[in-house]
Amino acid sequence: MHERRKTRKIEVGNFSIGGKSPILVQSMAKTDTRDVKATVEQIKRLELAGCELVRVAVPDEEAASVLGEIRDRTNLPLVADIHFKLTLALKALDQGVDKIRINPGNIGGREKLALIAEKAKDKGVPMRVGVNAGSLEKGLLAYHGGPSPEALSESALVYTSYLEDIGFNDIVVSMKSSDVPTTVRAYEIFSNKAHYPLHIGITAAGTILPGSIRSSVGLGILLSEGLGDTVRVSLTSDPVDEVRVAYEILRTLGLRQRGPIIISCPTCGRCEIDVIRLAEKVQERLESMVEPLKVAVMGCMVNGPGEAREADVGIAGGKGEGVVFVHGTPGKKVKESSLLDALMDQIRKIREMSA
Repeated sequence: MHERRKTRKIEVGNFSIGGKSPILVQSMAKTDTRDVKATVEQIKRLELAGCELVRVAVPDEEAASVLGEIRDRTNLPLVADIHFKLTLALKALDQGVDKIRINPGNIGGREKLALIAEKAKDKGVPMRVGVNAGSLEKGLLAYHGGPSPEALSESALVYTSYLEDIGFNDIVVSMKSSDVPTTVRAYEIFSNKAHYPLHIGITAAGTILPGSIRSSVGLGILLSEGLGDTVRVSLTSDPVDEVRVAYEILRTLGLRQRGPIIISCPTCGRCEIDVIRLAEKVQERLESMVEPLKVAVMGCMVNGPGEAREADVGIAGGKGEGVVFVHGTPGKKVKESSLLDALMDQIRKIREMSA
């Protein structure tokens, strides 16, 4: 792991992005923004899952006009996602959003960007320059022969430089493609030339399994290189899944500590308890837990005792039974039918002691 690269620090709502601030997890509401009730309910679900910033689509004037109500009814910093229309950006800012995302490829040029930046500066609202491979400026596509890493990074550099020239500095940058190597290289090029905080992600990554894998590979490379101040895992799935996968990536790299880390053996012919069912039940029961805890669910005596001892709490299985370990100390043998309850009882005790 490389040391995290130093970037400028900006404020968004109650959070800081960049500098030495924690890497923030964000997502995007998948409701029709005009449906205030559904959007607020989804944002509250995201907050419970650990989301720290939430973005909403602003496709038209009606959607822009309800942003203030959504902002008033939720706790998370609200980011307005703007494409094509200058008027939507200006209205979103008047509605009191905490951050605004613009796309250089479709916002309409520097003059319109300057008007947005002027109002954002007056309101004290930061802006994300969000470059996407699917909507790059035509000139850059022609010059670079397609949405290459060089094209993505150049788009971001041109627009951030222009904003800086007109006196706007509260900027976050993203350069996303559905292609992992393209995305990684674009961030590497940009970060060697500028020091704005980076929002990282693999866009249109796919459904939950392939999307989680692509995102884990892409974000894992970038984070290991010290790049990234906020993350989003873009999945064709419930947005809560995006937050869960994001935290799993950050926990795996030791960058955030929220919720349990559950390790479980893949099972083999030596296994004499139903580890798959047991691990799934443990995962289900600990879904809403926010305290950091390492939990091991192991199926046999080869690696089981060792892994369970290294965890805060764990199970090592035998023939139709198992042992619950707590901080490396084994307890009495327990029948397989009672293992889950015995494990959960020890987790409850650990949580009570640390409360």
